[in-house]
Amino acid sequence: MPIRWQVILTTALLTGAGSHLSAQGPLPDGAIQLSFDASEAEAVLGILDARASGTAPSDADWQKLFSTEPYLRLEKREASMHRPFTRDEFKAFVLSPGLAEKAASLRTTLESWKGADLKAAARRILPYLPAQARIRTKVFPMIKPKTNSFVFDMESDPAIFLYLDPALPASKIENTVAHEMHHIGFASLGEASDALLKDLAPPAKAAAEWVGAFGEGFAMLAAAGGVDVHPHSVSPAADRARWDRDMAHFNADLKSVEAFLLEVVHQKRKTKEEISEKAFTFFGIQGPWYTVGYQMAVCIERQFGRAVLVECMSDPRKLLPTYNRAALEQNKKGDKPLALWSQELVNALAGGSSKS
Repeated sequence: MPIRWQVILTTALLTGAGSHLSAQGPLPDGAIQLSFDASEAEAVLGILDARASGTAPSDADWQKLFSTEPYLRLEKREASMHRPFTRDEFKAFVLSPGLAEKAASLRTTLESWKGADLKAAARRILPYLPAQARIRTKVFPMIKPKTNSFVFDMESDPAIFLYLDPALPASKIENTVAHEMHHIGFASLGEASDALLKDLAPPAKAAAEWVGAFGEGFAMLAAAGGVDVHPHSVSPAADRARWDRDMAHFNADLKSVEAFLLEVVHQKRKTKEEISEKAFTFFGIQGPWYTVGYQMAVCIERQFGRAVLVECMSDPRKLLPTYNRAALEQNKKGDKPLALWSQELVNALAGGSSKS
């Protein structure tokens, strides 16, 4: 299950870096600070092992679980979202017959995930980040009631929570973590984009900020490691097939997003609620914010190189016109023509007139 954009929306790509930021050169010291903390999962498995041997978990066993950093951070996250989450309920989950039946597969999966090369995953995405970006995060494989994975506390202490799923191999976890680290890398750059967008009229600024949601597609490319690697090369066959079907709708999806952004520019959607209601329909499982963003990124990198792509990732005003130029070049080759963004929208996001 993909980690949802709304967790990072207000802190990641919408506060991307300024145009002065350059593509990666030599790896700077301290660029990657990464830890893998399986203490919560180990504590749960310890309780399951004890029960399997006929021993009831002691107070010390529960205290060991509830004092782990991953569990405490999970409590904090659920509280921040005003969701009911109690230790008694978590105990009931750990003691449930269904979880006991999964103990062996969970243990095998955890041991496999421990072998994931997350540092290599981080190094793979660094070329898709400005040189000043840093990746600082903790990765928590979790045995928990909900099957979702997510990023939490992006601004102060980024953590990636991964639901421990026996169906996912270590290679898929490397890809998932790489995707989220790309978002974290951009979030590390602070609020430089405020200066870039400050002169835009409020409606155009709101639209430009939502252009940042194409960061999902950029992260797909970065996690894959390059334009010649399928973004679902390590995913289940069904996920790859779904992606390929959705990519076939690229032109129509681009125009759907364009219509939404023009509605924002022309104040047909004024409030944050009205704007978000429509914008979130483009997430889906991996909807147009992913597929359209990915295709634009691939097109730009193929035509103009990775450094130009990183500039466009950093400045939402540059993305659409740069993609249009790249697509025009690609369309000359006689392949299926790629749709272009309207000059009306390009002008609006550049601070000019939105009239066509």
